[in-house]
Amino acid sequence: MTDLYEPTNVATKYPQPPFPPRKQEGPGSFLEMDPKPDHGEDSYKGSGRLAGRRALITGGDSGIGRAVAIAFGREGADLVLNYLPEEQADAEDTAKYAGDSGNRVELIPGDLADEAFNASLVAQTVEKLGGIDLLIMIGGRMPTVSGIEDFDTATFDNVVRVNLHSLFWLTKAAKPHLGAGSSIIATSSIQGFQPSPTLVEYAVTKAGIANFVRGMAQQLAEEGIRVNGVAPGPFWTPLQPASVPEEKLELRLGSHLRSPGTAGRALQHLRLPGVAGLELHERRDHRRDGRHTGPLRRGPTLWRRGGIRLMPASAAPPSSSARARVPVDPRP
Repeated sequence: MTDLYEPTNVATKYPQPPFPPRKQEGPGSFLEMDPKPDHGEDSYKGSGRLAGRRALITGGDSGIGRAVAIAFGREGADLVLNYLPEEQADAEDTAKYAGDSGNRVELIPGDLADEAFNASLVAQTVEKLGGIDLLIMIGGRMPTVSGIEDFDTATFDNVVRVNLHSLFWLTKAAKPHLGAGSSIIATSSIQGFQPSPTLVEYAVTKAGIANFVRGMAQQLAEEGIRVNGVAPGPFWTPLQPASVPEEKLELRLGSHLRSPGTAGRALQHLRLPGVAGLELHERRDHRRDGRHTGPLRRGPTLWRRGGIRLMPASAAPPSSSARARVPVDPRP
């Protein structure tokens, strides 16, 4: 297994351009991606930090969801992975790695655009795992629309149902099963704060997710349930070849691979930062020997492209003069 802490030159660690054509039909498959993404299959080492926990991960077949599944599984959590039926091959491959520590992995295909399925998904999770402690909502759609002339109401409605409505449906269904110390983590995007002109429909839903996190965190804080979010920049997932035009994909992928400091980031889904790191960080800080040992952190969205922590709704942003003096949490 690769040593994550071995000093290395990230500018040359990952495959370099030029790359072969890689356009796919949606929803896409990581099995057909070239270069192959790195989800931590050969490098992530767990240490039992989620032993006994039960997680539902949407979008768990590929991309960030696959990386989270592998990390959570190797930390000892039992998992239910949700994905579209046409992504079955990806899901089965992910389950192989996510369950290689002896934990349980269940696969439940289905469309998050269907309200009834969301309730059923939570019910099946509780039945299969005996409960649910971690609700990790990653699954989503990212259509590319060149201009308002090409706006399609049906497409937009589906994006909103998958990316945004499902958060409410899943949270409502899971709430009766979540106890103190449980976590809800949603996946926003840099697009929610810096939208691209061809991703306006997608960006609107991602901005909504960030506000869902801030508001729901305040709703559930009194019950000891954490709600947090991550806002990734561009990652090399099936959403890219399935949604982004080939010429823009070449520019985006090549740019990220060549840039020092971000080299390889588009090919590297997760080490500990991001969704898995957020939950493991919270577990380390606030639960020791089964006891609550620190203040309940809820509401922040972590921007995983530059390390900016967006302020929770309950905290006023610092003034421009004071911003440079805001202390940064030194812990990983």
